[in-house]
Amino acid sequence: MSSTGTKKNRMLEIFFRAMRGEGISVRNLAREYGVSGKSISRDVGEIKNFLCENRELVGNTELKYAPNARAYYLELDGFLLSKELIAVIKMMIGCRAFSKAEILELVSKLKKFTSCNDRAMLEKLITKEMYHYNEVGHDCESVIQNLWQLIRCIHERIEISVRYYKITRELVERRLRPAAITFSEFYFYLIAYRCDEEDGKPLYYRADRIIRIVEHRKRFQPDRKYQFDEGELRSKIQFMTPGEYRKIRFAYTGNSVQSILDRIPTARVVDKTGDTSVLEAEVYGAGVNMFLLSQGSRVKALSPAAFVEEMREEIRRMHGLYADGPDVSPKSGKEKLSGRGKAAIIEDG
Repeated sequence: MSSTGTKKNRMLEIFFRAMRGEGISVRNLAREYGVSGKSISRDVGEIKNFLCENRELVGNTELKYAPNARAYYLELDGFLLSKELIAVIKMMIGCRAFSKAEILELVSKLKKFTSCNDRAMLEKLITKEMYHYNEVGHDCESVIQNLWQLIRCIHERIEISVRYYKITRELVERRLRPAAITFSEFYFYLIAYRCDEEDGKPLYYRADRIIRIVEHRKRFQPDRKYQFDEGELRSKIQFMTPGEYRKIRFAYTGNSVQSILDRIPTARVVDKTGDTSVLEAEVYGAGVNMFLLSQGSRVKALSPAAFVEEMREEIRRMHGLYADGPDVSPKSGKEKLSGRGKAAIIEDG
């Protein structure tokens, strides 16, 4: 190969490695390619000139020098960098929403977009997490496949029928107008309207409990009654527990009011006296009660009266479980709990 051809190949390799997020070190590359540092510097200079002279093609892509790392890094529009890919992968693993086979395939594909050096670092970062990865229980064959089919039906306004396991494990069939997909607490949810009911009430279905989706020829037309804002829902609902809209007020005496504000996006501090903060929040349903009860004596419900009574009644039930001490069976030696609390129904039916 001619020296010109070798140089062109080297430049293309350097540019490709920069696109993969690799730091371009003149010293390291000179040693790797067996050329002088001046040769690599000229390559870098020509790449920078190309990017500068072809803004219409490459946008704001630049090869910038990072003094601390003593290397050049490519800043480009529309490409995921290694640091961004690692953040996405860590979030996917943490959400536990996909099967282990699905998450392994996704991670394997995303890793191909990182540099060799960054790939090795990524492997080291996630090896233990992947070894101990525990997916949440699924009834469907593939969460990803369900999501894609549902999203397409939402976009094309296709009526569907689903076979679905309710929380009671009863298998039911529903004909639905799908409206939106949202994610909360390890699970993806389909928000949809029953075709056999005209009350315009949205119902929630865990996507991983849908074991069959049948698409019908019938399309449904946009109707204000069936419009749905999943962003608003996500900001005002906890644990996907349905219910009516209401504005609640409560006092918080814990160390981190920010943790409350992060968990309840609509919450805001309206008063503060000493260590006590008074917060207001707009919410749907009683799911927020479960979160606030998890804060123990650091939270006190203030209004409305129905919200205060719900919290008070649940605390009475909890106290009743422990008032007389554990009920220990002399035969098994295991504690028996009466369990008078009601499980929250988070789905149709």
